[in-house]
Amino acid sequence: MSWKDNYEVWRDYQNLDADLRNELDANVHDDAMLEDAFYQPMSFGTAGMRGILGAGINRMNIYTVRQATEGLAKFMDTLSADERKRGVAISFDSRHNSELFAHEAARVLGTHGIQAYVFEGLRPTPELSFTVRHLKTYAGIMITASHNPKEYNGYKIYGEDGGQMPPKESDLITGYIREVTDLFGVKVADENELMSAGTIKVIGEEIDRAYLQAVKTVTINQELIDTVGKDMKVVFTPLHGTGQMIGERALKNAGFNNYVIVPEQAVIDGDFPTIKSPNPESPAAFDLAIKLGKEVDADLLMAVDPDADRLGAAVRLPNGEYQLLTGNQIAGVLLHYILKANQAAQTLPTNAAAVKSIVSSEFATAIAQSFNVEMINVLTGFKYIAEQIEHFEATNEHSFMFGFEESYGYLIKPFSHDKDAIQALTLLAEVAAYYKSQGQTIYDGVESLFAEYGYFREKTISETFAGVDGADQINAIMTKFREQAPAEFAGVSVVKIEDFSKQTSFTVATQTTTPLTLPTANVLKYHLADGTWIAVRPSGTEPKIKFYIGTVSASEAQSLQQLADFEQAISAFIA
Repeated sequence: MSWKDNYEVWRDYQNLDADLRNELDANVHDDAMLEDAFYQPMSFGTAGMRGILGAGINRMNIYTVRQATEGLAKFMDTLSADERKRGVAISFDSRHNSELFAHEAARVLGTHGIQAYVFEGLRPTPELSFTVRHLKTYAGIMITASHNPKEYNGYKIYGEDGGQMPPKESDLITGYIREVTDLFGVKVADENELMSAGTIKVIGEEIDRAYLQAVKTVTINQELIDTVGKDMKVVFTPLHGTGQMIGERALKNAGFNNYVIVPEQAVIDGDFPTIKSPNPESPAAFDLAIKLGKEVDADLLMAVDPDADRLGAAVRLPNGEYQLLTGNQIAGVLLHYILKANQAAQTLPTNAAAVKSIVSSEFATAIAQSFNVEMINVLTGFKYIAEQIEHFEATNEHSFMFGFEESYGYLIKPFSHDKDAIQALTLLAEVAAYYKSQGQTIYDGVESLFAEYGYFREKTISETFAGVDGADQINAIMTKFREQAPAEFAGVSVVKIEDFSKQTSFTVATQTTTPLTLPTANVLKYHLADGTWIAVRPSGTEPKIKFYIGTVSASEAQSLQQLADFEQAISAFIA
């Protein structure tokens, strides 16, 4: 069907949601907007779906949420009776319609007789991951668009291990979703009847207490917190999202009683009125935190995104200003502290291992190796880190110490199987207390680590190609990189090319190809003669293509110049 055919189906549907009807009526003459909303169904991948709120098959609304949930329910109908009766845990963030979508999902599951455990109010993504494991449900649903602007929402499905649904099951669910061609025909049960029958159960404080008790195990040196951390000034902002209640309780439970929350951003609001985008890696997200930090002379500023799975931080400089850390820097300082503290306490396992994505910094690898700890690389997506944790637990091959992605996602203890900003919030506060006990700040700590391990610097370049032609433009760029692979970037020779789609590693000097062992993914990674690496991959949830650059040198200035040179070379190649 053409976009116009799809649009007419919605326009002619008599029982269309009133708000969506008003939107269609208001844009009846905007063909460009209508085409984008109706030219294709929402993309549903291993990371779920994410998109702009509104009317249309390519928008987040009650009908596309019902469609996705019907696909999950049909998949669960193929399971054994024991698996199926374990049900689905559902949580949601502070975005527009998040609570509505969560309850719509529960109503669809109810028509299939599938038990739904729905949180009484908004809760973080990592708590949803924990809940799946704690209640032993078969699956979980999280309604969130992470750190995207207010116009967006999304839908993520979690598997029974608490990680995002593995590719095999995700592909099967996607197939069932695509079979649901009549979005208006998806049956939804009456919520009151489902609750009376016990098919929908409301959950809340009991899970919160269990999750927070687990978070309490993340910190390592309680004496340090009791003597230094309790009086250390920390500024925390939840950016209008789920981290407000859980984050405050976690800090208090750990013993950090002298924190200050940014009051304007402690207000739950899907409009995110104080910021354009609730992204904790963005300097703008820290404007109010920095202002407050200067007023109270804070050692550390921390921000979490609306679903509290990502954490950003700013640290005080010697001149009293604050500097944002990158996700890779936060990961490096966290990992170093974990390994050093456990080594000092003689609790560092001999088979200790950390896990990171292939586009994350080698800074953490250098740190791990200095402690004789193995660093394992996986594809982008925290579900792959969760898979490694499952493997460790099944085989005892390694003891998990830390997992991270450069995109500000970290996991310290595996009671959650997704990135967990609440865990990182408490441990980074402990790291700040450690450096304070040494008469330093985390800034000093990062600089000392660079002096020891090398000046690692990374940059992620994200290019958006929205609209009908966006996917074709992204595919064309990936094809150019594959078929016209550059021999050098900024005058530095490429020595190895890894193509995770073909699962091959090509060494230029010997002209030999060896197989890669990681799963198939549309990712290319170039290794250069000077130790730099460059990776290219399309986003799994957004109309973006991302370029990653990682460098290391003997000085900060040299590393920053290398980043600038390689960024220019990439821009020239794709022009």
